[in-house]
Amino acid sequence: MDCLQNMKFFEEEEEEEEEAYTVDGSVDWRGRSAVRAKSGTWIAGIIILLNQGLATLALFGIGVNLVLFLTRVLDQTNADAANNVSTWTGTVYLFSLAGAFLSDSYWGRYKTCAVFQVIFVMGLGSLSLSSYLFLIRPKDCGKESIQCWEHSRLEIAMFYISIYLIALGYGGYQPNIATFGADQFDGGYSKERNSKVAFFSYFYLALNLGSLISNTFLVYFEDGGLWAVGFWVSTGAAFAALVLFMVGTPRYRHFKLRGNPFSRLCQVLVAASLKWRAKVPPNGEGLYGMDDKDSNHNGNKKILRPHGFKCLDRAALISTRDLEDKISGGLYNPWRVCPIIQVDEVKCVLRLIPIWLCTIMYSVVFTQMASLFVEQGAAMKTTISDFRIPPASMSSFDILSVAFVIFLYRRVINPLVQNLKQFRSKGLTELQRMGIGLIIAAMAMVSAGMVEFYRLKYAEQGFQSSLSIFWQVPQYVLIGASEVFMYVGQLEFFNAQTPDGLKSFGSALCMTSMSLGNYASNLIVSIVMSLSSKNHKPGWIPGNLNKGHLDRFYFLLAALTTLDLVVYIACAKWHSYIHLQAKREEKDASCSFQV
Repeated sequence: MDCLQNMKFFEEEEEEEEEAYTVDGSVDWRGRSAVRAKSGTWIAGIIILLNQGLATLALFGIGVNLVLFLTRVLDQTNADAANNVSTWTGTVYLFSLAGAFLSDSYWGRYKTCAVFQVIFVMGLGSLSLSSYLFLIRPKDCGKESIQCWEHSRLEIAMFYISIYLIALGYGGYQPNIATFGADQFDGGYSKERNSKVAFFSYFYLALNLGSLISNTFLVYFEDGGLWAVGFWVSTGAAFAALVLFMVGTPRYRHFKLRGNPFSRLCQVLVAASLKWRAKVPPNGEGLYGMDDKDSNHNGNKKILRPHGFKCLDRAALISTRDLEDKISGGLYNPWRVCPIIQVDEVKCVLRLIPIWLCTIMYSVVFTQMASLFVEQGAAMKTTISDFRIPPASMSSFDILSVAFVIFLYRRVINPLVQNLKQFRSKGLTELQRMGIGLIIAAMAMVSAGMVEFYRLKYAEQGFQSSLSIFWQVPQYVLIGASEVFMYVGQLEFFNAQTPDGLKSFGSALCMTSMSLGNYASNLIVSIVMSLSSKNHKPGWIPGNLNKGHLDRFYFLLAALTTLDLVVYIACAKWHSYIHLQAKREEKDASCSFQV
């Protein structure tokens, strides 16, 4: 009874404080404890969502038609253009690691977002200017039937410098803006906790709505040869996103830096390897920081110790030499002895790696939408009466599918699943949703392969462009549905399963899987072309798709995705969720134990 009375007193005492200040350790832009009513929540969240929508409009205004710009303006082959787009897209997401590192280690999420957005605007401005002055010559070149003049090496170099500046800017900004948006909601406060989970769905929706505009209006201009107009609009959208982000500065919540996360990871690995012969006590007794409540490096949260990787516990063992070092220097050598909470952080990251590797194959499928789907559409009937449909604009069906499935999942599927006995109160887990995403992705590749199979049948009969481009709608819709389950699930999963000091790194894992997926796609295309073009054959993906077998390539990706699904299921069963407890929850749990 005494415990219950103390617990009631504790709740009443903190009720007013919770109304005034956040409980997750966040601070305002002046470094003071964040006042709940004057910072964060959906006011800051909406600013960040609008910023994300504008920035994505700018990126996709370049990326969605890049494959056609390379073939029509720079005169590259279909296979080379597809590989260059995959390499560029992969580099965009690879730069997310640089952004995550700077954010978690030195700059913080706000400064990192601001700096990389400036670089993003500079890259877009450079591309717009160089295209207008040098690349689009004559002015109406780049249309399907008008050839551009030959370009010098300097002009080509300026083009690539510009698009890779864009890659650096957007890549460094992207993983931090997602996490920064989630920071605006206090996970230790029940009224904001659900909003924090919902933010990731709305974040991905904002991303797709931004790309919807670029995939309809901007694509139409660019497909008609008005490339410079599309590029300048993208530059303007990126600049508007930067201004909007800066306007919201007084409203944002921030978290204090916790040091270089990568050095902490390396310290655990080095310390454990130096003591590889040592034996760890079964109950963990004597490990550094096991009984020290103040050694929590995670601020207001405590990691419930993850299972597995027991060998890393050696990093927290204190040897005689370590005691001598502490006596002489006053502190333990961090490369020989690490607090157990630091060891647990490394375990959290290592447990994510198998799941992360399994998401790479999905990104291989996803990247086809920006390359081979567009080239396939260009080989189909793209006119309705006198109106021409830009092949890249078909990705708008992907975006509409994303918006519809997000609404369907949050309003219909998830509530329905929660009512089932085996899922009661929690719904589908992130891992289950990601598995569903892989299944739908395999279905999308089968659909794309079937469309290409029948398109080639028409081409063999002499009806080269009689199969309407709208036959591509199912494959785009399926890709969109798979994104909601895979990418939104990934964002939630990696954000929830990484410690506070590695949140940006968790978001970067999502983007790095996209990066490696693009490079893997490049590799697969090269291998397929090398094997299928032997003996003077045109190969599966030639310049003229009517002479190739793109359908076989799609079926190959469907088979590889199915194989990846089998491996993923095994990894998902092995994985166990890591839970983080807030301090208040710890006190409640402790009290209930005493009762």
